[in-house]
Amino acid sequence: MIARGLPAVLLVNLLVVGPEWLMPYAAFPHPWLAAEALLVAGVMLLVPRPWAWIAAVVLSLAVMVSVGLALSDLGTGLALGRPMNLLIDLPLAASVEHLLRGAVGGPAAWAILAAGLAAVGYALYGLSRLLYRMAPGQAGMASVLVGVAMVGAGLLLQHHRDAWPIGRAVDAPALIRYTDQADRVLRTAAERRAFADALAVPQQPIQRRMASLQGRDVILGFIESYGVSFLRDARYRVTGQAALEHLAGELEAAGLQAVTTSMRSPVQGGQSWLAHGSVLSGRWISNQIRYDLFLDTPRPSLIRDFHQAGYETAAVMPAITRTWPAGRQWGYDQIHDHARIEYAGPPLNWVTMPDQYTWHYFQRAIRAPSASPVFAELALISSHAPWTPVLPTIDWSRVGDGSVFHRWAEAGPAPGVVWADRDRVRRHYARAVDYALRTAGEWAARDLGDGILILLGDHQPAPLVTGEGASRAVPVHIIARDRTLLEAFVARGFRRGVMPPAKALGTLADLRSHLLAVFDGEPTAGAAVPAAASGAVAPSPEEIKE
Repeated sequence: MIARGLPAVLLVNLLVVGPEWLMPYAAFPHPWLAAEALLVAGVMLLVPRPWAWIAAVVLSLAVMVSVGLALSDLGTGLALGRPMNLLIDLPLAASVEHLLRGAVGGPAAWAILAAGLAAVGYALYGLSRLLYRMAPGQAGMASVLVGVAMVGAGLLLQHHRDAWPIGRAVDAPALIRYTDQADRVLRTAAERRAFADALAVPQQPIQRRMASLQGRDVILGFIESYGVSFLRDARYRVTGQAALEHLAGELEAAGLQAVTTSMRSPVQGGQSWLAHGSVLSGRWISNQIRYDLFLDTPRPSLIRDFHQAGYETAAVMPAITRTWPAGRQWGYDQIHDHARIEYAGPPLNWVTMPDQYTWHYFQRAIRAPSASPVFAELALISSHAPWTPVLPTIDWSRVGDGSVFHRWAEAGPAPGVVWADRDRVRRHYARAVDYALRTAGEWAARDLGDGILILLGDHQPAPLVTGEGASRAVPVHIIARDRTLLEAFVARGFRRGVMPPAKALGTLADLRSHLLAVFDGEPTAGAAVPAAASGAVAPSPEEIKE
């Protein structure tokens, strides 16, 4: 009986404890025994034979779900710098499939997903068979005693798993995965109610006149994955500082100046729209629930602020390849997604078009023909993973309809080659952000004129690139010709030049308050730190990484 059940016990134990050895951020020890393995084995020895197959399937499913939760925590930890939350992260499965298709192609992506699904089904069936074999044909006293002993041992070890010396070798990872996930879901549900209540509080309407702008265009350019690690991490600092020096040189030659700060983003590694939403709304939009709640409740945003001041508002979103209802909910006058942007060049793996074309298109198709001042939000995606190929900037007069970029359609190593080597991934990341900054600087020097460019990162890249525990802060540059306007930002805590200070000036949710105060010409005394989103809409302590 023991010999027949030993493979099942060992397999359950390996499945449950194995993922804990890989966790980059968990406080767990590296256990070699899971209390759940003893509990599962004990239950199978006690269950009557007619119920053995049902018990085996149920227990196998419980084990496999706990493994799935653990691997999901591992995946979101490496990609987004946080554990998985079932209440907000299930929609990300579609994003994973989309990114996989962009990295390896559609057929290969579907083959990988199908193989993974088949492997899970086979593992579930195989584990069920092994557990079923443990059930005794006839419930003898020996099997009952051993079963009771194993269940008792499992319960005792689970209860005392933090005691020394048990805690050095024993844990209850499956139980922890289930209880942690339940706790996250309950806390998120409570947060949803609190955020909805905060949005329901009526606000005094304010007429935005943007007097300090004097009708000048305002461009909000989000550079994908541009975080402070690009400027401070020793692995990227040389490239980052060279990119900023190039940016500063381009601006100075064109008579432009910059002030800079850094602000904490609500996300890391992905979900850029939450960072965009935090800036636009002035609220801490750290998950999809908050994002959806804000859009479902008519509230002030930068888009509506500029509408009031007589601006034409536009969104340039080259990465949006499907219907985008949120764009209409935000209230843009114009939405230029991938389908609407006239681009004759090639896609570059996940990146639908290079940043240089995005800037060129914005200037030619939106800004130049507008009879009204323009407020535009641009998503600059050349620095989005997989960071290959990285293009050079070309003569702007040759950009045209983008067909000139066909020569780089197959340039650079394939994503699979890049991502097989962690150091190569990091080199390509640095080159991609360098390209994004240089391209933005060249466009500003050529075409910004008397406009105001707010150039900022959306979030830090994944922990694979930054390492564990990296700050969530991103640089925020305000670029303009108007020295008086820029000095108003300095009075609110920004620094002159393009290098951000070490300490973040609040969060991206605070940026709207800074912009409106300066653009509306509010007094600066005592206003260096605006009234940020507070209470239910403020970041929780675990979300803040300085």
